Amino acid sequence: MGRLEGKIAWVTGAGSGIGEAVADRFGAEGATVVLTGRRQDRLEGVAARLRGKGGRAEVQPADLTASAEVQRVADWIGGTFGRLDVLVSNAGLNVTARRWADLTPEGIDGLVQGNLSSAFYVARAVLPIMRAQGGGVMIHTASMAGRNLGVMSGPGYQAAKHGVVAMSHSLNMEEGVNNIRSTAFCPGEVNTEILAKRPNPLSQEDRDRMLQPGHCADLILYVATLPPAVTLNEVWLTPTHNRSYVAALQRKL
Repeated sequence: MGRLEGKIAWVTGAGSGIGEAVADRFGAEGATVVLTGRRQDRLEGVAARLRGKGGRAEVQPADLTASAEVQRVADWIGGTFGRLDVLVSNAGLNVTARRWADLTPEGIDGLVQGNLSSAFYVARAVLPIMRAQGGGVMIHTASMAGRNLGVMSGPGYQAAKHGVVAMSHSLNMEEGVNNIRSTAFCPGEVNTEILAKRPNPLSQEDRDRMLQPGHCADLILYVATLPPAVTLNEVWLTPTHNRSYVAALQRKL
């Protein structure tokens, strides 16, 4: 029997990267996985692969920056399954024109809505389900940029991800009494599609040294299977070859 047998999990940003890897891990462990993102074709591909391996997957596409669409999916989960055991709130984005000299109002709106507002919408939508059933786990993909300041990811992304970390801790402050547990997951550089938005292209060697989506999924699975009495409030995961550390060493030399 899998470690998530009989559990219902909702994974956002499930069409690629970390979300896709989480869906694979959760499906292999017996969960029924609800897959959400904007690209229905990508979600259907992930679902087909899970089902081909004997897993259970449901596709519910949505624009997570639209609160009504988020609520629609949450209502569908509650109406269809009557419960939600695990939320992996993983959707996020960045823009290429990310420095102050290049930021546009549209870019700012996209960064805040795509990283922070969407996370709030999802958490708010599932809280009634988890309260009614007496508990649940939320795991929010933030970033090391949500803890450490630097120039690489840009001020809008950093500010939004700092907000996600604060949001996650506030959930534990208010909802721990309802046996709802929240984890802020802060990875370093991960080899996902978001790298295509970097102003400077990365080599394959750089990408190979980064965290891979599967590394993140393994940790998220661990958090999702902790005992109900245990909360992992925040966790960092970084590549051993940490490019920011390497750059600092080179400057010192």
